[in-house]
Amino acid sequence: MKNYLYIGIVAVVFLAIAVVFDTFPRSTVSELEKRELATFPEFTWERLASGSFTSEVSTWFSDSEPYRDVFMTMSMQIKDLIGIAPSDDNVTFHASDTPQNAEESGDRSQASQEQKSDSMTIADYENHINADENAKIANKGIIIVGKGDKVRALMAYGGGPKGCVGYAQAANKYKEVFGDKVNIYCMVIPTAAEFYCPDKAKSRTNPQLPTIRNVVAHLDPGVKPVDVYTTLGKHANEDIYLRTDHHWSPLGGYYAAQEFARVAGVPFKDLSHYERRVTHGYVGSMYGYSKDISIKNAPEDFVYYVPKGVEYTTTYTNYTINKNYQVTGEGKPFTAPFFFKFKDGHGGAYCTMMGGDTKLTQVRTSTHNGRRVIILKDSFGNMIPGYLFFSFEEVHVIDSRYFTKDIIAYVAENKITDILFANNIFKAYSSHTYGSYLRFLHQQWSRPGAEPSKAKKDSIKHKESPATSEKQETPEKPDTIH
Repeated sequence: MKNYLYIGIVAVVFLAIAVVFDTFPRSTVSELEKRELATFPEFTWERLASGSFTSEVSTWFSDSEPYRDVFMTMSMQIKDLIGIAPSDDNVTFHASDTPQNAEESGDRSQASQEQKSDSMTIADYENHINADENAKIANKGIIIVGKGDKVRALMAYGGGPKGCVGYAQAANKYKEVFGDKVNIYCMVIPTAAEFYCPDKAKSRTNPQLPTIRNVVAHLDPGVKPVDVYTTLGKHANEDIYLRTDHHWSPLGGYYAAQEFARVAGVPFKDLSHYERRVTHGYVGSMYGYSKDISIKNAPEDFVYYVPKGVEYTTTYTNYTINKNYQVTGEGKPFTAPFFFKFKDGHGGAYCTMMGGDTKLTQVRTSTHNGRRVIILKDSFGNMIPGYLFFSFEEVHVIDSRYFTKDIIAYVAENKITDILFANNIFKAYSSHTYGSYLRFLHQQWSRPGAEPSKAKKDSIKHKESPATSEKQETPEKPDTIH
């Protein structure tokens, strides 16, 4: 009798699962993983014959399961209760995309590298905040530090001390192209692991300071380094990084913008000139990446600052992207707020500034000093421009993954005076990033049939670097960690 009862229970459970998976609506977006899920593939006889169609159907079926986030959350809760965690043996670490020539020293001699390093001393940071904290290794090698409402997720860094040469060379190329007409700045943003990794877990992540110093060492004298490493280290006991997200916080961006304004020699207002606003109950990307329930159980406040006493108008040009994250179209410019309000508990609160990345942003302010800046950035860079409305009369924000125009013509036509490279260290290490910046120097305007502008024809002629002559690389996915 017991055997029949057992078989009956198993049959009912199996039938229930089959009904849910085969008849309920498929999931299309995962809020947990911060991504769109696989879609049913387009059928062709050729794809059927090659086997790709059936393979993609299998991927779609498993990826778009009904109530995907619910089942994943249940799984994490069960693992947390019974103490199941990924083994250290399964942990792997790597930078986002190890660039070609990442370990090369470039054309600069060792003597000149040392001379350049001496021009800006970046101090070592000694961790006194989480130094003795225990840590566990979660999914994808993410380090989980602390407990309760103080838990923090850190992504390990795998880059080497001789990396990021290509990023420095891209900044040098911009200085060569634009000459004395445009100031060029280079900012490499460290991630939270550099400041909050416990001593017991430091063997799981590489130090970021040697890589940042290597960037500075390879910058030409005309390129101005912006040392946010030292700046952030001085404020590490404040909420300069998000605990549940792989990004820094708006406060971290404030301190970085302050240092940039100092180096650029422009005015800067402190936080007393801003209105403090809060989105409560924020849980960021690290919950989905780490698959650790403790992150979900420790929501945080997303605190941002809106400037007061300065007028500004924000114009956007949206890009249409395909499933491979390639730009396929460009909309008409339109005005909208710079700051977007998200409801408490919304997982997209990091997009408060500008609403995301897939757009070109132009902010015109009531500051009239003749200074106009372009910020070349990834998603970390979104935290910087909102603090520069007192500093520049125009702020232009360009994402490395989506810009479609000829940047030489763009600089001339918008009378740009300053260009800031502002990328987190993972993106700075990636050949996709600095390859895109070099490509901007020779790509044509995106308008179909458009002729090169007069600004382009009259622009400074420059030699094409090896990176600009290579085939265009596939754009990176938005805001992924590696």
